[in-house]
Amino acid sequence: MLNKEKFGSNFKWGTTICAFQNEGWANSDNKGQSIWDDFTSDAKNIKNNDAINNASNFYKDYEKDIRIASSLNLNTFRFSLSWTRIFPNGKGEINPEGVKFYHKVIDCCIENNLEPWITLYHWDLPKKLEELGGWTTRSIINWFSEYANFCSNEYGEKVKHWIVLNEPMSFTGLGYFMGYHAPGKTGISNFLKAAHHTALCNADGARIIRKNVKNAIIGTAFSCSYVKPINKSRLNKKSAQRVEVMLNRFYLEPTLGLGYPTDVMPGLNMINRYFKDGDLERLKFDFDFIGIQYYFRVVTKFSLFPPVLFASEIEPKKRTRNLNTMGLEVYPQGLSKVLQFYNQYDGIKNIIITESGVCYDDHLTNGKIYDIKRLRYHRRMLKEILKCKKKGINITGYFIWTLIDNFEWREGFEPRFGLVHNNFETQKRTIKYSGLWFRKFLRI
Repeated sequence: MLNKEKFGSNFKWGTTICAFQNEGWANSDNKGQSIWDDFTSDAKNIKNNDAINNASNFYKDYEKDIRIASSLNLNTFRFSLSWTRIFPNGKGEINPEGVKFYHKVIDCCIENNLEPWITLYHWDLPKKLEELGGWTTRSIINWFSEYANFCSNEYGEKVKHWIVLNEPMSFTGLGYFMGYHAPGKTGISNFLKAAHHTALCNADGARIIRKNVKNAIIGTAFSCSYVKPINKSRLNKKSAQRVEVMLNRFYLEPTLGLGYPTDVMPGLNMINRYFKDGDLERLKFDFDFIGIQYYFRVVTKFSLFPPVLFASEIEPKKRTRNLNTMGLEVYPQGLSKVLQFYNQYDGIKNIIITESGVCYDDHLTNGKIYDIKRLRYHRRMLKEILKCKKKGINITGYFIWTLIDNFEWREGFEPRFGLVHNNFETQKRTIKYSGLWFRKFLRI
């Protein structure tokens, strides 16, 4: 039987939200434009031609949403800063309205007994910086350092928990290799340049926070998946190892001082052309925790395309019926596999699940939403955590994606991950059955 006490008195229970997906009001109070404001301005880029408009209205309704989070008996609230609310052009001039807004969010968290956790970067690069090369130019290191320095000095008195980057493989792989996400760039050269500069910013940003914030607890959040070959043939097993390099090892190992994982993928040595003297050591930082973000399993097979990777995924719909509304496999038991994988690294002192969740179709019935499948998912995830804690893995938090249904990037408004339903026309919130369960489970 699940029991809150089994997780320990210092366990962090929270939700994660994202500035771009929740705030809305992209053109208000002198906010600058991000690559995602630009990308979503063309409705053809978004499923169902959804227009983000005011998303879930967090910019105006932050007090309401934070009070809801508090009412669910959570003890932490993770949110990201919008770079362009603070630096409209990405660098240089500061926007006082944006700075003030995040002070209000932080103060509201504290007033509602929620520990504020800041994510510095959750994918919304300033458009002006993208026009200068974005993550593909080494200048991004200086721009990001300016941003990290200002934010950590500005909010560091109130906020002690910091996450530098959210899912670097997602925003570099989807945005600079596949072109599926903003800014829509493609090609191995764009990806490797963006990836290396991102990894450098990850460590440099953490060093800046360490310098500026007394008693800071600093982490970063990596996307990860349980990867399995379709069968035990040598080619397919090798394909799974290469996919695991990209999904689970690529950003982690440089952070730990191990360099990029070229042992399984020699083709990754191409990244060395973007190195400068001292980069290998510069990539390393001793994080207080590593955040992992787990959603689905990936089953692979050998493939001639794409080059370097030589692997492709077996479409989930061809191998299982257990799918979410985005067509991804729902596989909670993979979490323990991922946790055991990360636990093998000596340099990881503490693991926090900084995101996990599931999207299903939710339907109002007499003013209520009985999202039983979502609740089953989270309960199973908690059981997997307890199983791993019993094996000695130091897991100290679980952050649910997400509090309020929001704008799910290229997928638009259709996928609903929230513990709280949002009517995007009226912005009316309705706590789902899963949210009510957490309220009872976490009751003091």
